[in-house]
Amino acid sequence: MNPITLLDGGMGQELLRRSSRAITSLWSADIMLNEPNLVRDLHRDFISSGAQVITLNTYSATPQRLARANELAYMEELHQSAMNAAIAAIELAQRSDVLIAGCLPPLVASYRADVSPSFKESLSSYRQLVELQAPASDVFICETMSSITEATAACTAGLESGKPVWVALTVSDTEVGKLRGGESLSTAVNALENLGADAILLNCSQPEAISASWEQLRDSKAKFGAYANGFVSVAPLHPGGTVEELEARQDVSPQQYAEHALKWIRGGASIVGGCCEIGPAHIKAVHEKLVEEGFALSTKAPSEELGS
Repeated sequence: MNPITLLDGGMGQELLRRSSRAITSLWSADIMLNEPNLVRDLHRDFISSGAQVITLNTYSATPQRLARANELAYMEELHQSAMNAAIAAIELAQRSDVLIAGCLPPLVASYRADVSPSFKESLSSYRQLVELQAPASDVFICETMSSITEATAACTAGLESGKPVWVALTVSDTEVGKLRGGESLSTAVNALENLGADAILLNCSQPEAISASWEQLRDSKAKFGAYANGFVSVAPLHPGGTVEELEARQDVSPQQYAEHALKWIRGGASIVGGCCEIGPAHIKAVHEKLVEEGFALSTKAPSEELGS
């Protein structure tokens, strides 16, 4: 079995608990400008919990989201601040085996393929994000992709950087084997394989929904894995809305989440972690379970090993 790579967990919800700032639709970007040390410290907490990859806190800092809030002028500053926070966290943790993942998220809204831009516009925007994040990124994660158009545009831009690209698709919590945009997971996996994605993951769906769609993922020729969320439902969230609209589940404790992750690993996953509502305690529980079960954890590797 391949060594396991352990990702970090969700940044936004955990930062929400640690900050006293008012919540906005660009809240995670706002904190990057006003409380960057909170971001740095959360990265460090994930590293201390066992995470081997931390993702830049730039999820809401896309051209489209910033333009909607009349904050496009801050895009470069936001990305630089996010890179500084990630680098500082690794330095403070005194860990040379931790990688930084660039973040290529939904450009307009999470879970809503119906409002995502065309392939041409998406590719142009993702190229901007890749250029901004490349100086600090060891790998790019295209995450919470709800449609094939969104996923292939992000993947294409990431691959142009010459760095490994992992694509994380978000699947329906109610329709097995379907992306949130309604397309077939199998079709999406095939499209990403043809593009040359280095890994294909499922993310920001309920753990049970990920497990239900697992057979369609494990047929992938690429590396595969998952990192779920801890929401009751994402249905209440609308474009431009805030995470206050979403409710956390009470039945996804760190130990319970670790059991889900272990199930995916036994099903062939080589990359696991957490998304929204999955904090440092959850990642620590996953790490402890992997050690207890005797799974080998990957170490920092050159780019070619990340993509192998």
